[in-house]
Amino acid sequence: MFVDEVTIQIKSGNGGDGALSFRREKYVAYGGPDGGDGGNGGDVVLQTDEGLHTLAQYRYQQKFAAEAGEKGGAGRRHGKNGNPCVLTVPPGTVVRDEQGRVLADMTDVQGTVLLSGGKGGRGNAAFTTATRQAPNFAQQGDPGKAMTVCFELRSIADVGLVGFPNAGKSTLLSRVSAARPRIADYPFTTLTPNLGVVDVDDSGFIMADIPGLVEGASEGVGLGIQFLRHVDRTRLLVHIVDAAAVDGRDPVQDYHAIMAELAAYSPELAQKPMIVVANKMDVYGADVGMELLREELPGVEVFPISAIAGIGIRELLYAIQKRLVELPPIIGYEPEVWEQDTSSELGFEVVRDNEAYVLTGFRVQRLLRGVNFDDEESVRYFQRTLRTSGMIDALRDAGAEDGDTIRVGDTEFDFTD
Repeated sequence: MFVDEVTIQIKSGNGGDGALSFRREKYVAYGGPDGGDGGNGGDVVLQTDEGLHTLAQYRYQQKFAAEAGEKGGAGRRHGKNGNPCVLTVPPGTVVRDEQGRVLADMTDVQGTVLLSGGKGGRGNAAFTTATRQAPNFAQQGDPGKAMTVCFELRSIADVGLVGFPNAGKSTLLSRVSAARPRIADYPFTTLTPNLGVVDVDDSGFIMADIPGLVEGASEGVGLGIQFLRHVDRTRLLVHIVDAAAVDGRDPVQDYHAIMAELAAYSPELAQKPMIVVANKMDVYGADVGMELLREELPGVEVFPISAIAGIGIRELLYAIQKRLVELPPIIGYEPEVWEQDTSSELGFEVVRDNEAYVLTGFRVQRLLRGVNFDDEESVRYFQRTLRTSGMIDALRDAGAEDGDTIRVGDTEFDFTD
């Protein structure tokens, strides 16, 4: 089954805790602290795989997590870093968060880190100073991050074939490339976008055969709405019309109906450079349909071809190649940047809660994970860090005065400037 949009949950690995350890060896007095640091948690990494053409591998599994870092050990042994969680997607996959913001566009990107793993905690050996010879505390590892993301596949092709079902799009692709799409004489033969590489002399381009559109496709009728996104980033549209009206349709009405659906889905899509093709010219009466198209579209060159008989295809390919040379390359989606929360990794904030001032944020939580409130040296380290990090100044700026209650996590103390 073709799957081009999935929502999954990802989580980076937790950092390993630092070790609280003291050297104990026979005949070695005052061995000192030797607790090693914890390993970093694994990242969640996204990579492209040109062999993939669908997101079906994420249809039944929606939760992915990287490995946690190992704890530090005695003898200053560093914990092993957690293995990353590597997710592979087809080229052209757009990654969005729950708010719809673009996190990454996997066009020509080989790999990107979606979530960084938690940093490993420091062992007590790392807290040793000239005045603190035997720290009786170590730091816990930072937790990993979790989020829900949406993968949306948008095929990368230079040329997108659009038109009604049975207009001859799949037949044309099979004639000009090695692609072998399913072809039959009934509507919706094409159920998935097909891509093929077209060689023209010493150069070439990628052509995409999009499932046929019908009136109302932009509102969910037929199969078209599911695949309109796949022509969204093409450079050139080739609009194929059944000039012979084999199904009893009007070629002019078909042209306008498809253009209306493109505009309803995206006004920018309808404004893309386009080549109009009158297909099935080997069928009796097709010349009448082609002339009607030329009368309806003055100034627009209409290429007469027969995809099944191979008539006019070479001229069409040269015209496509000439237009592509004049057009800019495919433009990807730029990742959106938004203002980070003040309580993010690099910050903290002061919140007033009734009579207390509350220190919150990632930095505060990380500080708490390295404090042993039963150890005097650890408490002094905590107090000194509050001052050197600017948290005391922030409390003072928020209005805290001597004797006011300060809450950090589950701990409360009186403010003293």
